[in-house]
Amino acid sequence: MSARHGPVEVAGLLRAAGCVWAEEEAALLTGAAGSPAQLDDLVARRVAGEPLELVLGWVEFLGRRLVVAPGVFVPRRRTELLARTTLAEVAARAAPRGGGALVVVEMCSGVAPVAACLETDVGARVGARVGAGTEVHAADLSRAALACARQNAPGAALHLGDLYDALPRDLAGRIDVVAANAPYVPSDAVARMPPEARDHEPREALDGGPDGVDVHRRLAAGAPAWLAPDGVLLIETSPAQAALTTAAMERAGLAAHVVVDEEIGGCVAVGVSPGGAERG
Repeated sequence: MSARHGPVEVAGLLRAAGCVWAEEEAALLTGAAGSPAQLDDLVARRVAGEPLELVLGWVEFLGRRLVVAPGVFVPRRRTELLARTTLAEVAARAAPRGGGALVVVEMCSGVAPVAACLETDVGARVGARVGAGTEVHAADLSRAALACARQNAPGAALHLGDLYDALPRDLAGRIDVVAANAPYVPSDAVARMPPEARDHEPREALDGGPDGVDVHRRLAAGAPAWLAPDGVLLIETSPAQAALTTAAMERAGLAAHVVVDEEIGGCVAVGVSPGGAERG
């Protein structure tokens, strides 16, 4: 196979491989290639089924490009709701302090899409300004994902490990916002996911246990020891599982509700710790 022509020829190869948006992908791949040989390599990877974002090395998220690499979970557009909700919660909590520093942790961070948004002008664009002194942390089990996170959120403190065990102990009782896109695909549904996900993304970033909310329960159960008064736990979930996620939050003593963005398919469970009012 050779892609050493132009976008039209590349689009033909992609279309034959089953790519729905062949023309758009062809333009991106030809623009990313620095040489004909590199274009051949990029097209071959895409034709073999590798996700376009991993082939390009970036994914667009809330108007900016995030670095991704083979072996990591690729942020979806629906997670933009989690990022926007985090920005709004940070802004709301910063206002009473006169812009004082807050502590924000992106748990199960992957390549750190939420932490990255806290370091850019994204907050201003969505109407939620973030104070310059905000202390940002990101934690994940994957070294490959954290290597990407270092590029996407260079100002964040990165921690390798399992949920709260990864965090410095001096954060206990001080965290204002925990945001997590934890895995929530039921174990028996992973095999039915599109091959781009199940074959190219780590299973631990997808598999949420028998009903998909095992990690959500662990996040909720550990939250009271780590959240500050009026602290908030934000967990991306699905409409079908939202009741299970909020139930876990309520068992942990958090006041829970759900926010939804039907346009992008986003669903976020919100749990507020004692000491503050629930935010709708």
